[in-house]
Amino acid sequence: MGKMVGITEFKAKCIALLNEMERSGEPLTITRRGKPSLTLRADVAEKTPSKPVFGMMKGTMTWAPGVDPTASVMDEDWEAQWEAKWDRLLPDRSTHAE
Repeated sequence: MGKMVGITEFKAKCIALLNEMERSGEPLTITRRGKPSLTLRADVAEKTPSKPVFGMMKGTMTWAPGVDPTASVMDEDWEAQWEAKWDRLLPDRSTHAE
């Protein structure tokens, strides 16, 4: 049946009573003038052990034939290409007098 407490006691000790109810799994009945008024039950979800996040996707990816997933996707001279692009886009600073 669980624990029964008066509404005044519940108001004074609400957090502690709820924590106790969650730990024990027993319902908590709140009374008014000695008569049951409200029954609380903890939402006890089944705790299933979760899989570790690291490695959970292992073996789920495939690559098309001829694709090397370890190959670099950037050109070897990417930095030179980047510099050349910005040299074209930025105004020539030598023509601006200070």
